[in-house]
Amino acid sequence: MKIVVIGGTGLIGSKTVAILRQGGHEAVAASPKSGVNTITGEGLKAAMAGARVVIDLSNSPSLEDRAVLEFFEASGRNLLAAETAAGVQHHVALSIVGTDRSPDNGYFRAKVAQEKLIEASGIPYTIIRATQFLEFLGGIAASSADGNTVRLSPGLFQPIAADDVAPVVAEVALAAPRSGIVEFAGPERAPFNEFVARYLKAIGDPREVVCDPEARYFGSRVEEHSLVPLGEARLGRIGLDEWLRRSRAVA
Repeated sequence: MKIVVIGGTGLIGSKTVAILRQGGHEAVAASPKSGVNTITGEGLKAAMAGARVVIDLSNSPSLEDRAVLEFFEASGRNLLAAETAAGVQHHVALSIVGTDRSPDNGYFRAKVAQEKLIEASGIPYTIIRATQFLEFLGGIAASSADGNTVRLSPGLFQPIAADDVAPVVAEVALAAPRSGIVEFAGPERAPFNEFVARYLKAIGDPREVVCDPEARYFGSRVEEHSLVPLGEARLGRIGLDEWLRRSRAVA
């Protein structure tokens, strides 16, 4: 089966493409580098020819509020139009747990806009909402740092490893469309500040993590359940300690 993976060379995309190819599928890793651009439309028609499933793992090159919204709206419209023309039977998109609970977060607002385009497209779909990736812990700490102090909310946090996400994306792509949302989270849940403090201590980073209920997360206030699933969610198997062990082994 031909499956086009938009963003197929990225963190999740490269792993997903490898899994699908190991399963005997024709997985196309589509990205601007391979001549497929969802913003300009370049290469979309050719990439979609004969595809039964499209997985959208694209991401905006800019995190500025207006830029990220324009990216996901333009990319979504172009991609879904090309899929409709090609008769694609299943659209899979990776989104984020809590997107609809943090309206002051520009990135989350853009993901909500993307989800709405998918839901209105008429193409059978499944939206996977995952919690934040363990691979982003370093960036999160950096974005919340003020000198040697890292200020973070005590709101709950349940990050997941990319190696847990990719198999689920592949599995969902090969299953029947849900025409709805499925949620996926890491196996450990703890206050945001405590989780990042564990990470920094484990890598020998001397910065102090301070619990600050007013601390913002990329512009948004973090309430107790802003970033974790509220209802039923599938859980990954790789916790922070195991992820650190694997990261050190690769390094």
